[in-house]
Amino acid sequence: MPGSEFPTVIRRRRLWVVSELYYPEETSTGYYLTRIAEGLADAADVRVICGQPNYSRRGIKAAKRERHNGVDIFRVAGTTLNKNVILFRLINMLTLGVTTFFKAIASFGRGDSILVVTTPPSMPFIIASAALLRGAGYTLLIHDNYPEILIAAGKANPRGLFVQILDRLNRWLYKHCERIIVVGRDMKLLLEAKTRGTPAPIHVIPNWAELETVEPRPRSQNRTLTELGLTENFVVMYAGNMGWPNDVETIIDGATELSSDTGIQFVFLGAGVKRKWIENEVDRRGLKNVTILDPRPREDQIDFLNACDLALVSLVDRMKGVSMPSRTYNILAAGKPILALTDPESELAMVIDEDAAGWHVAPGDVEGFTKALLTVRDDTEQRLSVGENARRAAVERYSLESAVEAYRQVLFGQRVE
Repeated sequence: MPGSEFPTVIRRRRLWVVSELYYPEETSTGYYLTRIAEGLADAADVRVICGQPNYSRRGIKAAKRERHNGVDIFRVAGTTLNKNVILFRLINMLTLGVTTFFKAIASFGRGDSILVVTTPPSMPFIIASAALLRGAGYTLLIHDNYPEILIAAGKANPRGLFVQILDRLNRWLYKHCERIIVVGRDMKLLLEAKTRGTPAPIHVIPNWAELETVEPRPRSQNRTLTELGLTENFVVMYAGNMGWPNDVETIIDGATELSSDTGIQFVFLGAGVKRKWIENEVDRRGLKNVTILDPRPREDQIDFLNACDLALVSLVDRMKGVSMPSRTYNILAAGKPILALTDPESELAMVIDEDAAGWHVAPGDVEGFTKALLTVRDDTEQRLSVGENARRAAVERYSLESAVEAYRQVLFGQRVE
């Protein structure tokens, strides 16, 4: 009626972030999804559905609902059995999937946006089903490509029935999503082939370096090197997950080849399904030049990432387009040169080459690995220069701010001025 106009109430856009891991969990996926959600909280009503901590914060019982840094968090129930036992991991996925589905059905609304990560691999299918039932749109954030990662790890037959079924399910997933975000350019090429004929656009948004907490520190002040008595050694460090997709075998073979060189020490820091194999091989081969350390909290990164002269990042063969190790960016932030075992056309190799931040050899190439390592050890000037390149790349190309701005642009069409 004329003269009786009422103000229009405009609902703030709502974004649901769905991830098994979220604050206070600081393990890789949990850390990244937490920072993404918090970084977008000023642009949307951001809400999170996640499980209880089961990695670096395992044993902590977090609140079922809380608000943290502008984000509403809803934690669902699920088993938190030892994830390194395959049967237990499957049980965790099943129980978390059931509770997440019902929470999503009860929570999603028409017009809502959803960002779901591929960890665990069953989660996108669960959330896609709930989103379609509730009239919401979903975006896939792909950290690992399935079934390719299982094939590369030797856990699935590329021509087997399981892979064929998963490929068909993936086609359904891609067909109905609004967009796909991947963390590497090689991953985009793979997804373009897998999604051919579907309308979903694919965007590349790399993960980032934790520049607020990681920076180069003098070797002489490093606590880890002092505690281990390695202040006079050339230290080569592998810090991170020791999982099926990681080529730790070539590193151990290289350590065996170099075992007579008492000036070189290999340090493994972390956990994963291959850690026991590493421990057994070190014992069986009598490798005195290998030290194995338990995982350390994320807040200690500035110490242990600086406790080396050369940092290792490794992937098994056939991992091009499948995954990008996020640890790479914090190694860059620490100003450490990288020696990688990876396909020469992988995102990892591209990052190293573009910024002259290190070297890479093919997975399984023990001779190439040891030759490269000795060359790096013997050329101090070049090694230091490459380390400076690494730090510069982290600062100029891989910051949290640039990543959040990219997510804002892709999800909301907004650009930060």
